Amino acid sequence: MSNAKRLMIVGLDCAPPEIVFDDMRDELPVLRGLMERGAWGPLESCDPPITVPAWSCMMSSKDPGTLGFYGFRNRADHSYDGLTFATSEKMRHDRLWDILSRAGKHVVVVGVPQTFPPSRVNGEMVGCFLSPSTESRYTYPEQLKDEIRETVGEYMVDVPNFRTDDKERIMRDIVEMTRRRFALARHLRDTRDWDFLMMVEMGTDRLHHGFWRYYDPKHPDYEPGTRWEQEFRDYYRLVDAELGSLLEGVDDETAVMVVSDHGAQSMYGGIQVNEWLMREGYLALAEQPTAPIPIGKARIDWSRTKVWADGGYYSRIFLNVHGREPQGTVEPDQVEALRDELIAKLEALGDEQGAPIGTRVYRPEDLYREVNGVPPDLICYFGNLTWRSIGSLGDGRIHVRENDTGPDDANHAKMGIYLMAGPGLPRHANGDATLYDIAPTALTALGLPVPADMRGHSLS
Repeated sequence: MSNAKRLMIVGLDCAPPEIVFDDMRDELPVLRGLMERGAWGPLESCDPPITVPAWSCMMSSKDPGTLGFYGFRNRADHSYDGLTFATSEKMRHDRLWDILSRAGKHVVVVGVPQTFPPSRVNGEMVGCFLSPSTESRYTYPEQLKDEIRETVGEYMVDVPNFRTDDKERIMRDIVEMTRRRFALARHLRDTRDWDFLMMVEMGTDRLHHGFWRYYDPKHPDYEPGTRWEQEFRDYYRLVDAELGSLLEGVDDETAVMVVSDHGAQSMYGGIQVNEWLMREGYLALAEQPTAPIPIGKARIDWSRTKVWADGGYYSRIFLNVHGREPQGTVEPDQVEALRDELIAKLEALGDEQGAPIGTRVYRPEDLYREVNGVPPDLICYFGNLTWRSIGSLGDGRIHVRENDTGPDDANHAKMGIYLMAGPGLPRHANGDATLYDIAPTALTALGLPVPADMRGHSLS
């Protein structure tokens, strides 16, 4: 198998196999053409299957425990309030573009999550949705900002406030963001002598969170026959067309990958995990709030608290351990018994009628090769991610149908997608592909060695 001269990777955040490979396959001629030319299939995400850390896991071939971050926000230490954001500065391991830069390859990186602030590479980098604005230092080199403005106007790092009932505005923003990002990628494709070009489009993820109920008949609030159902499908056709325009500029010596970091599925509801912890006697408040508030603003009586939790797509559950937390109440020799007890109770927690929902709870050390940083003591997927974890407390409810951070139709699913075509890439599907396999496959396609500490393996 000959090596590729160049490699292009297009990431579609949150794109699920059910849409790309099944439901809309005949409506997406560019993606279908890649399927006919090469290898494709579901791509298993990391745990947790969340944008941060998933893209960094994919590009480094290392799991979240090894990287030392478990979501967008992570505990900086074992205090009760030390949370930090997982920016690029928290990344201590090489990602694909770092390896390629050292090998003398010219890299172009656009919008890959966890690339703000952008790092020095042998080429160009445009920061991700974590960039505060285009007024920030969101490009490397910094003067690239002026070229971007001349090329696409006001570049959009993300859709602002995408959890809203203003569907007109967010659909308009999603479409415009996507058009501008692909236009920038085409410009850089044509004006740089690149060996590696990667972009990630966030619009697919924002579409799912804002409009999934109009697409999926299994959603509890499904609304058939609305304009948004058609516009949901129109957006996927737009992405396919934009991808086709981008690929028009590549030759037969260029290998192409299309990947996603995780999938999507209907969100059936939310579990207010801290309300449940209070009901079960694990969490005590010094003062009962008069209205729902985030756990971080609650006055917790730490002297009577054993467990608390953060909300999000999944729940990070923390034990208040004596000698570790400032006012720890759980003796170290009680930790394992308490974790066993919590796992049993949480996995047995049903819906409002008590019917099983399929919750899964994991110990971090059972998921990861290493456990660095300050990990949660337990990782909980309510309903195996069909129910969101709600961190707020104050209204006494355990089961809710609304999200405390704004309207949201979808949660993440474990399976994303991969499509690969061109020199150096596999010609047939691998049914057990994981996102850890993408970086090794990319290096192999370009004829470079795969570092021994990568978790995945080349699919070629």
